[in-house]
Amino acid sequence: MSEMSFEQMLNESFKTIRNGEVVEGTVIDVKPDEIVLNIGYKSDGIITRNEYTNESNADLTMMVSVGDTMEAKVLKVNDGEGQVLLTYKRLAAEKGSRRLKEAFENKEVLTAKVTQVLEGGLCVTVDETRVFIPASLVSDTYERDLTKYKDQEIDFVVSEFEPKRRRIIGDRKQLLVAKKMEQQKELFARIKIGDILEGTVKNVTDFGAFIDLGGADGLLHISEMSWGRVENPKKVFNVGDVVKVFIKDINDTKIALSMKFPSENPWNGAAEKFAIGNIVHGRVARMTDFGAFVELAPGVDALLHVSQIAKEHVEKPSDVLKAGQEIEAKIVDFNEEEKKISLSIKALLTAEDNGDPDVADVDIEAVANETE
Repeated sequence: MSEMSFEQMLNESFKTIRNGEVVEGTVIDVKPDEIVLNIGYKSDGIITRNEYTNESNADLTMMVSVGDTMEAKVLKVNDGEGQVLLTYKRLAAEKGSRRLKEAFENKEVLTAKVTQVLEGGLCVTVDETRVFIPASLVSDTYERDLTKYKDQEIDFVVSEFEPKRRRIIGDRKQLLVAKKMEQQKELFARIKIGDILEGTVKNVTDFGAFIDLGGADGLLHISEMSWGRVENPKKVFNVGDVVKVFIKDINDTKIALSMKFPSENPWNGAAEKFAIGNIVHGRVARMTDFGAFVELAPGVDALLHVSQIAKEHVEKPSDVLKAGQEIEAKIVDFNEEEKKISLSIKALLTAEDNGDPDVADVDIEAVANETE
């Protein structure tokens, strides 16, 4: 029996490897575009940048260190230069594909970083396997700008898994919907009419604002925003504002809100503040042919009849007054039940001229009839 040569014995001491085999090695050198692995074979293994990551300009020295151990898949036992060509990326993708298949079958919730924002949705990567989340499945509400999700970690489930067609679809929306349903259930179990809550303005329209109460949205109608008059909700509220509201009504899953807190009702103590004979200051809020409505306080308007604007005859209020003008007048009628107050500048002027504190005669019934 012939003796083996030293070279033969050396070769016998190394393991054998084949294309497609998974090997484990230790990093012995790292360059910006290449990783060298000792895989226990007669030749070192080489992983190029393209076979390590999808990032075309990645610096491998920032991603791998000498001494790290890793698994890789053999692409070529001999790359033509006596080295073994390996791939880390493809092996990771295969593992990722198996991982995603299991998650799809088990309806498992996954977490991954958003690696790319496209016009039609988001891309996340799980073990080097790309998952696409369409814009319609990113959120439970329409979002015009998805760039805020870049580099953010998000939760999702795999809703479609067809790797042969390179179609792996993620769904974040169903998780948000399920979470919101649970929050809604908890919210309706603890709230009741009259409760005071804090909420966040979610959307503002011409007729009101939708307030996120943490599980359900409530409508704050324009008529419930203030005891005073609100002309345009968009000038009062901005999306994201935190507001204090109370529940006015609950109808199934619809919640009506209000900011007209009873304790702040401007008619509280009105009998004293707006007693007949009191002299008050106010702002002309709006005008009609028969008179001007004067705001004495937010939510408290009084009628200044055209016949009571001046001692001389006034054809129409706009001949003498203008919206926003501050005036002084005397209260000549007060009806708390119907929340009606009548004013007179004429009575105030007449009393001053005569030195008479008594209010001049005013046909209150006629004034009231014109406001009906």
